[in-house]
Amino acid sequence: MSDVAREAGVSVMTVSNVLNGRSNVGADTRLRVLEVVDELGYEINLTARRLRSGRTGTIGLIVPQFDLHYYGELASRISEALAPEGMHLVVEQSGASRERELSALSLARLQQYDGVLLSAVGLDMADLDRIHPDVPIVLLGEQAVPDRYHRVRMGNVAGARLATEHLIASGARRIAVLGGKLSAPHPEMATYRAGGWSEALERAGLPHGPGLVIPLRTYSIAEARASLAAAIGDGLEVDGVFAVTDEVAIGALAGLHDAGLRVPDDVQLAGFDNLGISQHLVPGLTTIDPDHPTMVAEALRLLRRQLKDPEAGPEHVVSDVSLIVRGTTRAPDVPPASG
Repeated sequence: MSDVAREAGVSVMTVSNVLNGRSNVGADTRLRVLEVVDELGYEINLTARRLRSGRTGTIGLIVPQFDLHYYGELASRISEALAPEGMHLVVEQSGASRERELSALSLARLQQYDGVLLSAVGLDMADLDRIHPDVPIVLLGEQAVPDRYHRVRMGNVAGARLATEHLIASGARRIAVLGGKLSAPHPEMATYRAGGWSEALERAGLPHGPGLVIPLRTYSIAEARASLAAAIGDGLEVDGVFAVTDEVAIGALAGLHDAGLRVPDDVQLAGFDNLGISQHLVPGLTTIDPDHPTMVAEALRLLRRQLKDPEAGPEHVVSDVSLIVRGTTRAPDVPPASG
């Protein structure tokens, strides 16, 4: 730290404040210290730090898959939010496996982190009820969780309803949900979003039964593409598709092309997530924005709150949603193009 301080022209205490994420350092000074740290290759000994201060300066993020755009963007946003505090992010892949999620929450693993953000998929209510971690945890996602956990999730039903209402207002009358589920043993993203889709169609007096639900196992682009093209090839007639994620919507766009259908002229399409890639598709994807910046800020706020007060009562935060209209849907009341 003395070398860093000398090179940056600041005191050793200032370097310590920056590396330990304290807020009493100006932004320009913090940036200069971090640049020197990078130039000199200074590495923090996390074991020594934990012994001395009880903190590692590291946050863990546990997600089901690295190869989905959503989780890549989530990790990037969290890492950027932590950087000004001198905090580091470590990302682990659980593969949506119950065993790997339980392993990530074991005492030995948790000691590596000051706090953990967990996107739980494999764990159920009983699993989470048995765990009593000694570091702050914030759960991300839609699984049912015990009330004692801090949690941040999306406005799934409201967002799905908003997307479907937009498809209806834009003239669609037979709207399929790609990746949705009408029921499941436990609440999950697919059931919530299918619920919002169903509500909007029921209110409009339009069909919304199982025949318009196209289930998926992985929510991958490839599976979404193949499943939608196959359903249409088997005789499914639709003029609108609500895809439960943008990743699924990207596959749907390709699947509709494979089926010889034009978007939005023959079939309109809406997604959910407002991924960065969505605006660069041709046509650009109409989607639901779940307010990612606020979700990340709230998740980190809940971690910090627990670090300051381990007995802090749990909070459950639900993000606001908004509709982003792009080229995969028509303007309301605009008829489809002829030909």
